[in-house]
Amino acid sequence: MSSNPSAIRRTDPDRKQRIINAALDVIVEHGVQGTTHRRVAKAAGVPLGSMTYHFNGMDDLLHLAFTQVAYASSAAFVGRLAKAGNREEAIQAIVDIIAGNIWSTPRTLLLSYELYAFAARKPELAAIMRDWMQASREALGRFFDPLTCRALDALIEGMGIHGSVDHAKLDRGQIEDIIRRLCPPQG
Repeated sequence: MSSNPSAIRRTDPDRKQRIINAALDVIVEHGVQGTTHRRVAKAAGVPLGSMTYHFNGMDDLLHLAFTQVAYASSAAFVGRLAKAGNREEAIQAIVDIIAGNIWSTPRTLLLSYELYAFAARKPELAAIMRDWMQASREALGRFFDPLTCRALDALIEGMGIHGSVDHAKLDRGQIEDIIRRLCPPQG
């Protein structure tokens, strides 16, 4: 193997992304507090030196990893709502988002918990959360007023979080009933 960094990079062009993906795996298993350069490098199958070559410290890596989670979750949410052509279809899309695996997969929820906690301690990461919320509210805004969008956005995340620990999960009909209480028929 060459000691020339550009030659190494050419033979492993996906290394940086592989490290980011491995960081997410480590966060799921150990939490942010248990995420170390050594654990991530091992999970990515890269030399420890790759960590400092590709990232300006752990905060840089965590910022990129959490940005990836936020954008992927937001894209799935926005993508599902984009299929809705009217308010009724939007309500069904919201039911799908809450009841299905669009946002509330165990992995995504766990990463979201970690992101919220980490962003609370790292104000520069709060922008990621604000962007995510803004994208969600804009997607909902095609069908609902701004205040209802805020309520629905909080409901979607809150029901996902509760559903991850609640033994008496709500079924699709119950979820739809709750959404309709927030979104009565338009006059």
